Amino acid sequence: MRKLLLTSLLLSSLSAFAQSSLADSIRLILEEGIAADAFPGAQVLALHKGEVLAHVTAGYHTYANQRPTQKDDVYDLASITKTSSGLLYLMQLYEQDRLNLDAPIGQYFPVFAGTDKADIPLRSALSHRAGILPWVPYWQGTLKGNGRYPWKKNWDAKRTNDYRFRGRTLRRDSSRNYPIRVMDDLWLHRKFREKNIYSAIRKSPVKPAGDYVYSGLLFYLLPQLVEEGTGMGYHDYLRQQFYDPLGAETLGYRPLDRGIPLSRIVPTEIDTFFRMAPLHGVVHDEGAALMNGVSGNAGLFSSAADLAKLYQMLLNGGEYDGRRYFNASTVEAFTRRHYEAEGNRRGLGFDKPLVVYDPDASSVAAAASPASFGHSGYTGTMVWADPDKDLLFVFLSNRVHPSRNRRAIYTLGIRPRIHALLYRHLVEDSNH
Repeated sequence: MRKLLLTSLLLSSLSAFAQSSLADSIRLILEEGIAADAFPGAQVLALHKGEVLAHVTAGYHTYANQRPTQKDDVYDLASITKTSSGLLYLMQLYEQDRLNLDAPIGQYFPVFAGTDKADIPLRSALSHRAGILPWVPYWQGTLKGNGRYPWKKNWDAKRTNDYRFRGRTLRRDSSRNYPIRVMDDLWLHRKFREKNIYSAIRKSPVKPAGDYVYSGLLFYLLPQLVEEGTGMGYHDYLRQQFYDPLGAETLGYRPLDRGIPLSRIVPTEIDTFFRMAPLHGVVHDEGAALMNGVSGNAGLFSSAADLAKLYQMLLNGGEYDGRRYFNASTVEAFTRRHYEAEGNRRGLGFDKPLVVYDPDASSVAAAASPASFGHSGYTGTMVWADPDKDLLFVFLSNRVHPSRNRRAIYTLGIRPRIHALLYRHLVEDSNH
């Protein structure tokens, strides 16, 4: 009995030492990124079999080095929104036999009706190989000329509502026709979404299907689909069906409106071309900003722990903490490749490992299994789940601070290197 107890204590000590060593190795890579100006701060949360393997923070919110990165910080998730919001509604419809993946998108999205995109199969569009335009710079359509203020002594931009912006787009003061707050001193026309964004999506060119081209246009339309299909507000639906039952309190849109203190929210870019202000507590993505911060393409904010709850549910095959959200077959259908024969790595909305691994082009480790899935975000975020190893990896940073031109996170391979550490740790731990 004593021998068994000593063996158990020894194994426990070895495990604790291994986890400490793992955390130190992760921190070294994060600090390398900070020194190279990849980001002012970042954090990594890794779970194995639902238990925390490592939760490491490094750096600060900004290069002013005033607020250290904390484990409960809230980040702009950017395109992780694509897999963590309206796509969940499509998964529900699929599970209820109310969604045909091979039906034309015009059947579900009236915006496409009567256009050259109406007959595109939904499966193809969600796999990013339908020829749909990658993105539309909606914000540019709000500007007069080049959108710059004239160089004039004592010029006060805030006192001139009409100089920068076209009619029925943006104004510096709120009114009945401009009730949607983009920033404290920037207000959107009430019909901008329908008249400008939806119109631009309808008119956007389309190329022949087959080539992988990452596109966010379809995801802009998911909030309206959810609201029309459920009779609920888009965010209300997400909170009721997923975020609240999961206990994911910080996961959601417009964090300041939900009472999350500004001090907990990590700033993103200092916008020098559209909103002309530091972006802090408001969405970074310009398109989402012009949808009141609420889009299926971008706009979600979350802490690492709350994002992990949603993805742990998916990793568990649709179940979390005794509650089932999806059947495992539904999760599998959306997280597997549908056009692998074409070399397309994507699932339905979800990202997947490259079909042929390339260390210079991948954001995940070479050891990530073909069953693994996740998504990255332009702001410097990533979440990745691997059912084969029961491993969950959450990486959060603000690599766009102070400018989106900072690319060291890619050139240094920060995320795949840390991801690879996790897989090596699992192998070494299993050998003890």
